[in-house]
Amino acid sequence: MELTILSTSDIHGYIFPTNYVKQGSHLPFGLARVASTIKEERQKATGPVITIDDGDFLEGSPLAYYVAQVQPVHNPQALMDVYNQIGYDCGVLGNHEFNYGKHYLKLAINELDRHIVNANVLNTENQPAFGQPFRIINRNGLKVAILGLTTQTVAQWERSANIEDVHFNSAVETARVFVPYLHQLADVVVVSYHGGFERDLNTGKPAEKNLGENEGYQLLKDIKGIDALITGHQHRRIATKLFGTPVTQPGYRGEAVGKITLNVEKKDDRYVVTDSKAELILTEKAPLNKAIMETSASLDREVDHWLEQPLGKIDGSLTITDPAKARIEETAYTEFIQRVQMATMDVDISATALFNNEGAGFENPITMRNIMTNYVYPDGLAVVQVTGKELREALEQSAHYFILDENGEIAVNPSYIYPKKRQYNYDMYEGVEYSINVSRPFGERIEGLSYHGEPIKDDEPLKIVLNHYRAGGGGHYHMFGEDKIIAENKTAMSQIIADYLREHPIVKADVNHNFKVIK
Repeated sequence: MELTILSTSDIHGYIFPTNYVKQGSHLPFGLARVASTIKEERQKATGPVITIDDGDFLEGSPLAYYVAQVQPVHNPQALMDVYNQIGYDCGVLGNHEFNYGKHYLKLAINELDRHIVNANVLNTENQPAFGQPFRIINRNGLKVAILGLTTQTVAQWERSANIEDVHFNSAVETARVFVPYLHQLADVVVVSYHGGFERDLNTGKPAEKNLGENEGYQLLKDIKGIDALITGHQHRRIATKLFGTPVTQPGYRGEAVGKITLNVEKKDDRYVVTDSKAELILTEKAPLNKAIMETSASLDREVDHWLEQPLGKIDGSLTITDPAKARIEETAYTEFIQRVQMATMDVDISATALFNNEGAGFENPITMRNIMTNYVYPDGLAVVQVTGKELREALEQSAHYFILDENGEIAVNPSYIYPKKRQYNYDMYEGVEYSINVSRPFGERIEGLSYHGEPIKDDEPLKIVLNHYRAGGGGHYHMFGEDKIIAENKTAMSQIIADYLREHPIVKADVNHNFKVIK
């Protein structure tokens, strides 16, 4: 018998083939393409098919934000109705499922027709906080156990109010308990893990600081009996075998569907896996699913109308033509975002990032589309109280973003591109003056650090406004943390920007070039 396991991950609310930067774009991804791909694979299969979503379905696109924060009734039903057209058997929670709080997440789960499986997301009684730890599916007499796991580091990034009375255990330690148990109940054990790999899959060498965010390598190295592993979170395209186990990770936004094929044979009154294969089915050429496009058309129009709202005019230019250069030489767009953050939280030091390379800054007039496609996370602001020494440490951490290439030119550190693109972990600061000397060793790169024209002392108290993810220490910024936060604004930054523009409808594009990246 041939068992086919189809999976998606990190759809992030991208139903339509657009990143929303340009109106009417048709790009090679989206759930509408996924639906057609899965339908075709189901038709081609000669044996049973199981479909799993590996998490991060609730947040991430302007459409998802509109459903959660803008429409009059903040109910995820409209978005969940679209996902339900796929016909998933199981689903795992991703780290971004918690961004809009537990109440919104519970509403979403209630609207889903898939079974939520999460064994390591627990309540105060150490029971699964959402759904069940696993599901056993019987197809033609073949019993398949699906164990759900989520990256344990959600607690390091998420607002405490959004995960109140919820805690996250290690995926490896949870699987160590459940996998042997599930083999007593089922013929095949599949692990769906919203997390990725902490080591290079070919060499086994560490690919990142091992803080427990990604445990996929150790999971397969230490835990015997996993017949297939579905992964996500890192937005990578992976289809391979690791320690003999088939593994997939299907990118993000529905750019691919993971496909694992297990050949199973009956031996001694039970089925065993005799062979396996892992592959990715790219969706770029898949037709748009007619049912999804038709049933979601009115929602698409609502979102598009909202995105086209003009909010302010620019005296000058806030566009970004070269994202790489914009991280080396300050742009007026970056300075504007800093200005909004400082005005909102009434402090005079600010940090922000260009989160990816798709945003092009603001057009004239500025629309909600500009805001949503440049500030892609629904994060709010926080003020941290730190010392001058801790500020320098933060700047040194940010300076890891750059290296000198083989020609001695300033380039991006490969660790910020592989295994996952992490441009969002390079911060630029406003309100202080400094240089990053890329020729210097890591930890010794910040030069000329001053505040109001005076060198910053190690024990000098400073207040900095930044997004809550960073304020909590996200992105390996250990010098920050929840204990350093002295003020918060929980409003999503996109809304903060929109509100600022309503009060300041004319924006003067200024840039003071307070930082330099040199060699």
